[in-house]
Amino acid sequence: MADWHRGAGSVDDMLDVENKRLAENLATKVSRLKSLAFEIDREADDQNDYLDNMDSNFLSATGLLSGSVKRFSTMVRSGRDNRRILCYVSVGVVLVFFLLYYMVSRIQS
Repeated sequence: MADWHRGAGSVDDMLDVENKRLAENLATKVSRLKSLAFEIDREADDQNDYLDNMDSNFLSATGLLSGSVKRFSTMVRSGRDNRRILCYVSVGVVLVFFLLYYMVSRIQS
């Protein structure tokens, strides 16, 4: 009967060692998951800050564009001399664009 009791003790010891090993593995995995969750949280906060900054940048760009459109509309609605200047400026902008395009394409070739 002593052999049976000794055998049961060694099985209990083996099971105890196995449980401790599994518990350590589980603790390691939980620790990794916890650090990953903190990294995800930090990344989400960074992305939210980035999006908030983009939102304010878009709002300022919208304000700038709406002011430009108002000035352009006022210029178009005004007299004939302003329309002539507007045509000259428009043609000048188009020519500058094509000139820059030509220069860039020549540099890349």
